[in-house]
Amino acid sequence: MKPILKYSGILILLFSTGIFAQSTVVELKIHGNKRTKTSFVKKVTRLEPGMLLDSVLLEDDIARLKRLPSVSHAYYQVFYNDKQEKADVVYGIEENFTLIPFANIFTSNNDEFAFRVGLQEFNFLGQNVTLGGFYQYDIFNSFGINVRAPYLFSKHLGLAINYQDLTTQEPVFLENGNADYRYNNESIELLVLYEFNYKHRIEFGVNFFTEDYQYISGATDPNVPQSLNVDKYLYKFIYNYDGIEYYYQYLSGFRSTLNFQYVNSANTTLPEFAIGFNDFSYFTRVGKRGNWANRLRLGLASNLNTPFAPFAVDNNLNIRGVGNTIDRGTGAIVLNTEYRHTLVDKDWFVLQGNLFVDGGSWRNPGGDFGDFADNQNLRIYPGIGIRFIHKRIFNAIFRIDYGHGITKDATRGVVFGIGQYF
Repeated sequence: MKPILKYSGILILLFSTGIFAQSTVVELKIHGNKRTKTSFVKKVTRLEPGMLLDSVLLEDDIARLKRLPSVSHAYYQVFYNDKQEKADVVYGIEENFTLIPFANIFTSNNDEFAFRVGLQEFNFLGQNVTLGGFYQYDIFNSFGINVRAPYLFSKHLGLAINYQDLTTQEPVFLENGNADYRYNNESIELLVLYEFNYKHRIEFGVNFFTEDYQYISGATDPNVPQSLNVDKYLYKFIYNYDGIEYYYQYLSGFRSTLNFQYVNSANTTLPEFAIGFNDFSYFTRVGKRGNWANRLRLGLASNLNTPFAPFAVDNNLNIRGVGNTIDRGTGAIVLNTEYRHTLVDKDWFVLQGNLFVDGGSWRNPGGDFGDFADNQNLRIYPGIGIRFIHKRIFNAIFRIDYGHGITKDATRGVVFGIGQYF
């Protein structure tokens, strides 16, 4: 037993000596940032002079920096003194260009055409504040502006303010046929943003909005008003878990986003309702150039028998090629899966192709869970697409997707946009 005790004591001594012999951080330097303020980088990272050098903390800081809109890639370097008792740490940053125009264009074989264009600055004042606006044409004209400052008060606490005046032509599905309504939603929203760490964050706040429905044409129903204008408000809560590892255009890991809203009205004759949905996303690398991407959305709302149900079937939201808002429901199950393959990868440019299948089903307003299995509500759209990616511009991914339905009464169509579909 004595030799065992002897060597155990030596190991304990060496372990203890190793801990207390850790290098102390003398200085933290930031290199490569031109527009992003050095003070901001130090504000959102955890390492500070005087701390003991901790590789886990360094890796966490780098992972945090990679998630910033202004950063395309980040790394760290450690420089020791001769005795390795002190160290300088450098955080190296490769910046994105962050003043980005964007455009989404939607078409289908029903000759529908709509687009949204806008401009966003994701690093306003070098503080990673997002400032943007958009104009949308979807038969009618719409616009919106938004400000998002997630680190306004500290590395954990910020605010977001959004205003929009959105007008569209919406189909309303009645028992004796369909009708078209002019729908306007004017809203102002204030959200508090809180980040526990770079993987976990929440948003909560309130939205005041006015909904205005005006009948245009089609079927009518004596129980459905042809004109409706009402003031409403909603409380919103979002929880986001982001466990994704980012390496330029390649993603791997799991992400989950829960969105819950409670809506009430100034008109006491209109019922209150709640809506909640969760997006589960999973990404994995396939070989050197492949990426398999998946998104599952599960959503439920109060099951009111109303033609204005909240979950829409739409080109730009969930099913590529299906058309612009072709159906509505009070529940949704949607799965998007695609394989992305890098065809060309240069210093700043990437050409990526993809094969996808979008599928989903909806619960009818006032229906039951059996509606999800009804082939009238099931839609499956396989397709192909291509991506043009600039590696030095934030979210500079121009995508073109073509989806072709294989279920009953299917359509086909092309969807253009900025950014990956999901």
